[in-house]
Amino acid sequence: MPEASPVPVVDRRPRRPHDRAWTDEAVRRLKADANRSADTHLIALTMPPGWDVQVYLKDESTHPTGSLKHRLARSLFLYALCNGAIHEGTTVIEASSGSTAVSEAHFAQMLGLPFVAVMHRDTSAEKIALIEREGGSCHLVDDAGEVYDVARELADRYDGYYMDQFTYAERATDWRGNNNIAESIFEQMALELHPVPEWIVVGAGTGGTSATIGRYVRLHGHRSQLCVVDPEGSAFLPTFAREEVHRPCGSRIEGIGRPRVEPSFIPDVVDRMMGVPDAASVAAMRFLEERTGLSCGPSTGTALYAVMRLACEMRAEGRAGAIVTLLCDGGARYGRSYRDERWVVDHGWDVDPYLAVMARAWDEGKWTG
Repeated sequence: MPEASPVPVVDRRPRRPHDRAWTDEAVRRLKADANRSADTHLIALTMPPGWDVQVYLKDESTHPTGSLKHRLARSLFLYALCNGAIHEGTTVIEASSGSTAVSEAHFAQMLGLPFVAVMHRDTSAEKIALIEREGGSCHLVDDAGEVYDVARELADRYDGYYMDQFTYAERATDWRGNNNIAESIFEQMALELHPVPEWIVVGAGTGGTSATIGRYVRLHGHRSQLCVVDPEGSAFLPTFAREEVHRPCGSRIEGIGRPRVEPSFIPDVVDRMMGVPDAASVAAMRFLEERTGLSCGPSTGTALYAVMRLACEMRAEGRAGAIVTLLCDGGARYGRSYRDERWVVDHGWDVDPYLAVMARAWDEGKWTG
């Protein structure tokens, strides 16, 4: 019987050789940034006398790029680098409502990579200027629903990489721990009077933050409930409520709300969703600054409006406890938009009734919204 021929050894290499040394250095730089800036302060608001509910704001505006999205952008870059999707010279493309693009432009510049942000034309001028200051460029579109397809087209045109935060946010972040935002909250709450919050309140843009927090509280058996707030025109709340979605238009509150339910949004880890009128979001951001001196953006206002409602519910039920939300970014980014009275009026928003709701909730513990 003739001997079998030996199986040839096939030595295949990538179609395009890439420099591992460059990737290793890129990962080192991102991990060094995490070592410097991963944690942020947890601020306890000074509530009026008589409150047994304590409200905390985790101040994400103190990140080097000024927002909660600094965490996400770093995770997305690490995910792409370790998957072999980004290499030296790769043009990085992202669809964004602003803050993620600012942070991604920062990291792209850190790694010497070209960056293009695809955004709706109504994105605040301050955010566009920040992206350009970080070395990125902006491609503006008229329809918020176009950002995904245009980002893919640009990635093909430049032989680049579409970061796609709306798909990869929930998987790029290590929800089990590793100093993610959920782990940080619970570690910082450990010595408080009520170390396990009754509620954690966040908005949803990609859905990555709510997915991380919702999974983390289940992993560790915390009793905390997760409330996700949603602005007008967004698809998240109607879908969560199993209602028919009639052509949602997206959101006029930058950073949260989407015209479609994004792949990273995990509704089954959310305990409650609450819709917040756009004018109420603006009113709440104003109220926070007037009463506490803390300046915030409109997505923080959306969450704060819901926080006060939950606090009043707890007070009416005689329950003491804590509520944690995020100060997602500072108000300086919105000087020519949400913080400008003429701009707000031109958008048809009457904030006075909602300011009255916030004032009565704060001063009397009664919700009238």
